Order: sequence, then C-alpha cells, then structure tokens
Amino acid sequence: MFPHLPRTLARARGIALAAALCIASAAAAGQNSVAASGNLPLGERLTQIRELNKYVPERALPMLLAIEGEGRAAPLPERLEFLNQLASGYEGVGKLDAASVVADELVALGRKHHNNVALAKGLLRKAYIAYRRSELAESHRLAWEAERLAAATDDIELKVRATISSGDSFTEEGNFPKALERLQAAAALARQHGDPTQIVMSLNALIGLYQRMREYDKGFEALAEAVEAAQKTRSPGRMSTLKHAEYGLAAATGQYGRGLKALQESLAIERRIGAESMAAYTLANLSDCYLKLRDYRNAAIYAEQAISAARALNDAGLEATARLNLGQAYLALGRLAEGKRHIEAGMSAYENLGDRPQLQAVLVEYGQALERAGDLPGALRAYHRERKISNELFEKRRQRAVLDLQEKYATEKKQREIELLRSENEVNRLQQRVWWLLAAVFALASAVVGLLYRKVRQANAKLSEKNKELKQQSVRDPLTGLYNRRHFLEYMHSTPQPEAQAAGAARDQCGALFLLDVDHFKHINDTWGHAAGDAVLTAIAASLREILRETDMIVRWGGEEFLAFLPSMPRAELDEVARRILAGISAVRIAHGGQTLGVNVSIGFAPFPLACGAQVLPWERAVNLVDMALYLAKAHGRNRAYGVQGFGDPAEVCMEEIEQNLEGAWRAGKVQLSVVLGSQPDLRASA
Repeated sequence: MFPHLPRTLARARGIALAAALCIASAAAAGQNSVAASGNLPLGERLTQIRELNKYVPERALPMLLAIEGEGRAAPLPERLEFLNQLASGYEGVGKLDAASVVADELVALGRKHHNNVALAKGLLRKAYIAYRRSELAESHRLAWEAERLAAATDDIELKVRATISSGDSFTEEGNFPKALERLQAAAALARQHGDPTQIVMSLNALIGLYQRMREYDKGFEALAEAVEAAQKTRSPGRMSTLKHAEYGLAAATGQYGRGLKALQESLAIERRIGAESMAAYTLANLSDCYLKLRDYRNAAIYAEQAISAARALNDAGLEATARLNLGQAYLALGRLAEGKRHIEAGMSAYENLGDRPQLQAVLVEYGQALERAGDLPGALRAYHRERKISNELFEKRRQRAVLDLQEKYATEKKQREIELLRSENEVNRLQQRVWWLLAAVFALASAVVGLLYRKVRQANAKLSEKNKELKQQSVRDPLTGLYNRRHFLEYMHSTPQPEAQAAGAARDQCGALFLLDVDHFKHINDTWGHAAGDAVLTAIAASLREILRETDMIVRWGGEEFLAFLPSMPRAELDEVARRILAGISAVRIAHGGQTLGVNVSIGFAPFPLACGAQVLPWERAVNLVDMALYLAKAHGRNRAYGVQGFGDPAEVCMEEIEQNLEGAWRAGKVQLSVVLGSQPDLRASA
C-alpha cells in the first residue's frame, strides 16, 4: 500500500495526473504573456493557460474567468476545453463546489452531443473532486467509467490519463495485480506514442505502486527512466513531481539523507515557479522526513506550515497528514495533550477516507510514541485497535488470494471442458463413418474413444490435483508455510469445548496456547527494508518447527504474530517450553544484504483449557488473556514470556475485571502469573 507510512505524502490526485510547465520563467510571466495575446485564437490561448493551470492555478484561474464569456460562446471543441480548464482551476485553488458545478456542465454537454471525449474528461474531473472530498468509492467508480469512455476515443493523452486514474483507483483498493496491469498498460501506450510528458505521468504512478508492493528496485528503475523523459520536457514542475517520487522510495529504503535532499530541491523549484499547491505537499513530506531523522523541532515547524497551506487549499487529506506529523513531533517534545489531539484528528480523517492500511500504520507509530512517553494504557488501546485492523486486512488479502486462485482454476476447467467438447464432436464424426467403413472403421473409432477416455481421466486427475492445491493454499500462509488464522478458527469451532470435570480431571496433563510477537519488527523494516522483515518471519517459522513437535499446531496469527497450540503436554513444563522458544529464536541468525540479523520475541501463554474453579473459559477468552499477557511482556521490557498459570479463590475472582486489567489483577493476587526471561539482547546486526 502506497504510501505505507501514514505521514509519507506520496502524491495528490490533482498533481500526479498533471503535466509540467515548460520552463520556470513561464510560470512567473505566464499571466502577462497570455493577457497580451488576446489577438490569438481562443484555442491557442487556452493551450498557454493550460500550461500555467497545471501547477499555478492561483494565477491561471483569474485569466480563465476573464475570458469566460468568450469561452462559453465558442464552438464546441474550444468550449469543452475551456470548461475542463475552468473546473481544473477551481479544483486547484480548493473551490471544490464551483469545480463540481463546471464538471457537471461538461458531462451534460458530452451527453447532449454524444461526445465521449467530453464525457470522459468531465467524469475524470468529478473523480478528482470526489478524491479531494475523501469520497473514495465514488472517485473509483467515476475513474473506471471515464476509462471505459476514453478507450472509445482517439485522444491518446486522455487514454493515458484515464488509464493511470484507473490504476491509481485499484492501488487505493489494495488490488495490486489489477493496478499493475493498468499502469503498465498506460506506460506502454505512452512509450508507443512517444510523448515524454505522458511517459513521466505513467511512470510516476507506477513508481508509487512499486513502493506499495515493496518492489523498490523496480521503483528506482522506473524513476531513472522517468527522470530521463522529464529532462526532455524541460519542465521544472515535472522534475519537482519526480523529486516526491524519489523521496518516497528513499524513505522506504532508509535513505533519509537522499530523501531530504530531494524534498529540499523540490521545494526550491516549486517556490521558484509559484506552485503553492505542490509546495504544500512538499512541506508535509519535509515534516515526515525530519521525524524520521528525529529532528522534532523542524518536523513541527514544517507540519504547522503544511496545515496552514492545506486549509488554504481546502485539502482535508493533506491537513490530516500534516496533523499526524505535528502530533508525533509534539509527543516527542513532551507536549502530550497537544500531540494526542492532533493525532486523533488525523486518524479521524483517515477513517472517513476509508484508508485502512494507512490507519493501521498510524496506530503502530502512535502506540510506540505513547509507550515512549510513558502512557501505557493509551499505548495498549492503540495496540488493540491496530491488531484489529491488521487482522481484518490480513483476512481480506487472504480471501482475495483464494478468489483469484478459484477464478484461475475455473478458467482452466472451462478451457478443458471446451477441449473435451471438441473431442466429443470429433468422436461423433468418426461414429458416422463407422456405418460406412464397417468393422475396420469401428475398430478405429473404438481406439479413438479409448484414447479420449484416457485423456478425460488424465484431465480429471489434474483437476483433482489442482483442487487439492487450492485447499492447501486456503489454510496455509503463503510466506511462512504455517497454518493461517482461518484454519485455527475453524479447528477450534469444530472441536468440542472441554467440560469442567474433564478440565480438572487430569491436572498433570493439559494443552497450551502460546502467542508470540516479534520485538521491534517495525525497526527491522525501517532499517533494513521489508525484504529483511519477510526473511525474519520465515526464519522464525522454521525455528518454531524445530523447537515444537510435529503434533503441535503453529499458526501465523497475523502480521508479525505467531500462535502455537500444543494439544497435550505436562502442565509443569509450560515455563520450560516458553524458555526454549525464547532461547531458540534468539539463537537464529538471518543473513540479509551483507548484514547478519538477530531477533527476539515476547510471549504470552496459558494452559488450555483454562478454568477458574468449575468455570471453563471459552477458547476465545483464553486467547484474549494470552494476548494481554503478551502485552505485559512487551510493556515490561520485551524478550520475555508471561504465563497465566491459574486464578485465586473463585468466590472472589471476577473474570471480567481480570480481562480488563490483567496486571492489576496479578498484583492484587487474583491471578497467578509466571515470568520467564530471555537471555539475549533485543536486536542485533553485524556486518
């Protein structure tokens, strides 16, 4: 998901799809030169204004309003172009209601004259306005309809722009395969047409997608090609846009110095050409970069400037991003109340936008900031909110992968059925000849039928293998090969809940639940990249297979969490199993990019079934208590395990109170916890 970090502002729809100004001085002198060219045809004047409107709408809009009478009375082609530019100008200065009225007028003219170019341009403009208003679903619907209409025209520039908007929409929905298909198609069309501006537009969008997909090498390759094309346009505005793309890739790969330089160069260009709307986004990105560099005072300064600029532009999304940056800076500077207020306001805007991946990333950083500030209850609330969103996204991605596989196999099955039908038709023709060729042809037909029968059996055998493969993939995590969360939930729902007498009958034997979370996993991703994070998860999965038994169920619970269900073991060995897991994972070494990485985990565990007196807790409540024990392990220093061993006097114990505050119940003697400490440092790396 691009951008993955909530404070990284990678693009704004109105900027990513705009072309560049030809030269820096054109922006400063554009208004006077166009005003002085009143004797030129309207079409040529609109072309000049369009170059200014793309990056400095504050100057272009008054010029458009000055010729509004002439533009509305012009022949249809010039009138449509005037309305498109007028709507763009209103949108660029944040007057979204006025932009929407003009876009509706453009759509109405297109329908009246059966003009697909006008319809597509009007719908694209409405899609951009809906995006600015945080109406994401409506923006996507309009963009896809505009792409369908643009495909029926001969306007290459419109086709490229509509295809990019379609790809951006799929990216925002998290459908990366479809987004990649559309953006690669846009880049191919732009290269075929040979227009460097269109090439830069399509590659800029593709760079953003590669960043979300964590394919950073491909992103840098696309950036190099885009820079080469942008140099041919001689456009400072276009180069400024690519500086933002360079910052996104640099920040994602830990090259913060390179990212800061790119942003500073971008801001200098934007202020030189008067592109205040672009400069607003650069200010937000600069505050994000200074946060990564831990320069919190500069981060706050640039975030405050970005908020002011966003309000002037009426851009709620930009303001939300800047508020998150300001809140993070304030928390680091000790201004807790102000920091929380700004972060909550930013998260509320992301919830309204429906951008769940962004909100998840915000909650991770928010929880860590609260933990550093000593607000453990607030950090716990942020942690649980982030875990809930993480699990929802994890399940959604898994379901999408299963659906894609089902669609793939359904297509293959349909193709096999067509081939079989063709074969059956051939058999019918051969049977007709049997009556004419008697015994010899009958023998030949029998041989053909036998051959077809064998082919059908082979096809059915292959289909059976594909179905087995699909079932296996539906219960396994694709990265680690462990069982996924869905399989564990189905297993627990289908397994009878132990009764109170059975739970207490064999006190020496029990099952067990262990929940593990990788310590400082975000630091690993930020420092060495997401590929290193994937390597860490794979290595931990392999280590758990060695430490635990084949009969134990090991599950990738979600993100960097793992769950182990041990169906039967001596109750007295619970702490020893936790100690083996801590020591075994601490001993793992992962070679990545010339570095040798080591990791630790924090663990929460409990016997299963878990009972308080005669009351056996449902497995869901047992998992929740284990999750709370895991959080205690992380809050009390990490690289350790906290185990729920039992409860106090059942007559005095209230399970609801324990589930609200496990640490308080422990200190009050209402719950018995064991603590197992790890022996290794928290995070290591060596050349």
